[in-house]
Amino acid sequence: VLRDDFRQPPGDVVVAAGDPAVLECVPPRGHPEPSVSWMKDGARLSDKDERLTMRGGKLMVASARKSDAGVYVCVATNVVGERASEPAELVVF
Repeated sequence: VLRDDFRQPPGDVVVAAGDPAVLECVPPRGHPEPSVSWMKDGARLSDKDERLTMRGGKLMVASARKSDAGVYVCVATNVVGERASEPAELVVF
């Protein structure tokens, strides 16, 4: 089972360059409990980037850069399939 509705979709975030940015997402209820990954501008984010931390439904950018600005989507995945959230914009000024 994987419901359609995100309990909390990510919202737009505006930060100054150098500041931390946090995007939060609470995935839909599912059985088994879905895992959360993130996409930026249509590409899946890698947790290999040491500035990015993905924990639970949170995406934390340690020190935001202009290059981090873009459109982010929270993706919930379990054996049934995937659901993508509404997009959220990260603005870095």
